[in-house]
Formats: sequence, C-alpha cells, structure tokens
Amino acid sequence: MATLETSSSSTLKLPDALPLDSGQTLENVEIAYETYGEMAADKSNIVLIFHALTMDQYVASPHPITGKPGWWSESVGPGKTIDTDRFHVICANVIGGCMGSTGPSSLDGEGQPYAMRFPVITIRDMVRAQVALLDHLGIGTLHAVIGGSMGGMLALSLAANYPERAARVIGIATTARHSAQNIAFHEVGRQAIMADPNWRKGEYYADGISPDAGLAVARMAAHITYLSEAGLTEKFGRRLQDRKAISFGFDADFQIESYLRHQGISFTSRFDANSYLYITRAMDYFDLAEEHGGRLADAFAGASARFCLISFDTDWLYPTAETRNVVHALNAAAAPVSFVELSAPYGHDSFLLDVPALDSVIKGFLE
Repeated sequence: MATLETSSSSTLKLPDALPLDSGQTLENVEIAYETYGEMAADKSNIVLIFHALTMDQYVASPHPITGKPGWWSESVGPGKTIDTDRFHVICANVIGGCMGSTGPSSLDGEGQPYAMRFPVITIRDMVRAQVALLDHLGIGTLHAVIGGSMGGMLALSLAANYPERAARVIGIATTARHSAQNIAFHEVGRQAIMADPNWRKGEYYADGISPDAGLAVARMAAHITYLSEAGLTEKFGRRLQDRKAISFGFDADFQIESYLRHQGISFTSRFDANSYLYITRAMDYFDLAEEHGGRLADAFAGASARFCLISFDTDWLYPTAETRNVVHALNAAAAPVSFVELSAPYGHDSFLLDVPALDSVIKGFLE
C-alpha cells in the first residue's frame, strides 16, 4: 500500500537580481515552492512540474486558502503516475503569481506593494527564475520537466533556452505561441478587471477592497475556453437551476450560469487580480519561434532531451494542430519526440481530470 503523501513548503530569495526580457531587472526575487518525495543522493530523480495559469505550487498538497486537494493530487503521490516513492517532485509558484513568489502584490524595496509598477514579464522570465532556483538547489539535469497548458509553454521554453537542464520534456495541451483567439479571450478578461471601479489602476491593496467582480468575470470567460461543447451539453444542457420555469429576469436561470458564477466568485478568494493581468500578458507574448529567429525548429536546434507531446481531441483552446506544429519542429530539429492525441470529453481541462490514458502515457515516458 502506498504511503500518504508528505510535502515540504519553502521560499527562496534569489541571491542575484533577475534580468528580464523587457530589459529591466527584478530585485530580491522570492520563489515559493513545494517538494514531494525524497531526493536521490546524486539528484538524478528530480521531476519539475510547471503549473498552469490559475494554478500554483500546491500540486499534490491541500491548498492553504481553499483547503481543497492539490490540483494534480490524483496523479502525483506515492504509487501514482508521478510516483513520489521514486521521484523527487518540485513545483514552484511562477514569478508574477500570488502564492508566495514575487509578483504585483509583493512589497517593493520601499515596503509598498508593486501593483502596476511590477515589470511586465514573459514566459522565458518565469523559466529563468526557476532555473535560478534549480541552480541554488544544486540541481543540474532534471529527470523530467512536465507542464500542461501554460505549464507546457514553460516546459517548451526551458527545453529551448536551457536544453541541458532536462532529460525528458512532457508538454500537455499546450502550444508554442498564443494565437489571436487566445489573446482575444485574455483581453476580454483584462478589460473586465480594469473596468471594475475597485481596480483603481491596480492600487487597491491598501484599501482592503479588490476588483472581485471584474476578476470573477475574467475567470468566467476563461473557464468557458477550458471546457468542450459536448462536455457542457452533457453536464448542463439547458437544464434550469433550482426552478421549474424561467424567471423572465437576470438571475441564474440555467445551471451553466450558476456554475460559471460559482467558478468566478470562488476564484477571487485565492487569486490576485493584478497577477491575472501580468500572467495572461506573459502568455500572450509567448512565441517560441519569434524568440529564435522566426523558425520554430531553430528553437530546438540544441535540444538533447526526449520529448512527449500530448493533445486532446476536444481541446479547442490549444487544439491538436498546435501540438503537431511543435512535433514537426522537433522532427525538423532531429529531436526525439513522441506524440499522441487522446480522446476525452472534457476539453482543454482534460489534463486535470480523470483520463486514464494520460496517466499511462506519462508513466511510461518517465521510465
């Protein structure tokens, strides 16, 4: 029988200023991270997990605010897909986040929240910060790096910019660039936040009043993109919420309306609105080909890792065609790559839900 999972929470202050793609530097950067499982003496068993936009470092341990299980606790733990009886797992909150790593809600050198004075960051900046964390921990080459959605972007960025740092790279439901459609959805969310009168141009921390209404709408809009039409129809259809007839008003008549409102409201208890602005902007700026002269294959020219790319047939946010583009680029760079499109009814969020085939692919690739 597998033992119960134990985790360790840590925060590291980087010893040096962090250079950013914008040309600015960020001083006194802190990285908050969780670890699971025992590290081998030769540090050969380390798996780094990158989290998605709305997630954090609590991949397999209860969230300190919501009390809910870790966002990937079904897959990470003793005897599970990512077996912490075998692997030492690290998951860090990205810079720009709001769960301990330096972000817009953090205090600057004068003891005031950065707010919108926080520098604009990129996916590559987030990776640069976590590589600095690995350096501090004395970790050279990772057994594997894994990420879904934005986490997959981080994994691909690490493989492209630090090719010696991971022996295996798993990217799930991800892309090498943000499309116009993805940028559009993020812009709707950002505008919802900035239109909230409580946003106050980002200077809301001292008042104890947050732009929760705007952030909730942003979450609702984004959450629609994480689901599939078939999944929504099966789960909700046009069924009414706690009533037998429509109200001829603007309460939540339909179950899907109630569900989205709940998702929006609950999100505001654990996420900072300014962090949402900064992280979505970083995702929108992401274009791995552009970073490497305009040809995606050149991004992986020095790759030495084995790659595994996974997509889902109902994911319309990062559809299989986006994954195939990455696979073709890796093939052109002569990098060893495995690719699979899995069938799942859940849309983009399939990597967070019960898809046994996904567990099988990940477990096999980690061997």
